[in-house]
Amino acid sequence: MTASRTARERVRAELTKEIADIARRQLATEGAGGLSLRAIAREMGMVSSAIYRYFPSRDDLLTTLIIDGYNALGEAVEQADAACDPGDHLGRWLTVCHAVRDWALAHPHEYALLYGSPVPGYQAPMDTVEARVRDTIVFGRILTDAQAAGALEPPDFAPGPPSSLAHDAAAVRSVMPGVSDLVIFRALNAWTGLFGWVSFEVFGQFNNTLVNRATAFEHTMRTSGGLMGLGSPAAAP
Repeated sequence: MTASRTARERVRAELTKEIADIARRQLATEGAGGLSLRAIAREMGMVSSAIYRYFPSRDDLLTTLIIDGYNALGEAVEQADAACDPGDHLGRWLTVCHAVRDWALAHPHEYALLYGSPVPGYQAPMDTVEARVRDTIVFGRILTDAQAAGALEPPDFAPGPPSSLAHDAAAVRSVMPGVSDLVIFRALNAWTGLFGWVSFEVFGQFNNTLVNRATAFEHTMRTSGGLMGLGSPAAAP
């Protein structure tokens, strides 16, 4: 590889990053629907046609922002889990939940791009899938590890899922092999409940309702962890 080509590639990478950084700032002021390649070009002092060399369309830029967002969230969750005692399955679950909440509160506009209202006219490509499931894989691993250790003991307080859901359970089991249908559907309840809570908080649905949100969040996630079988759902000490 020639030095000149290396320099060109470096310049291209830097400009691509600058475009994405400006686009993220646009998310905060205009929302995803207001994302404009022409406006970004003006801010960078480029002719509008030049920016299309880096992102042929608004949708290409949106896809990059979405992948970057999922990767950032996934990395936060992976690092949080890696810092835990591998045998403390409930502690890992709680730490992962806090990592999701902390990232979302620190990056509300990026979170809104990932979990807010769909952008009109945009269809996410398959390119986003690998990044999108990074956090889910960590969650599934916690349950799989607990199952392998004989530490997954869901309380018997309600009927298990009907047999008609066996196919759906099998599809989800790819990220938590060996886990029962009962735990899989409680896990779905816990995971969607986590993002439901975080969305309520990010989008202001708890305003004028919950004051001690961090404590309430910890209690709720501890309860959902207990219902999956990851230890007692009792209140945190």
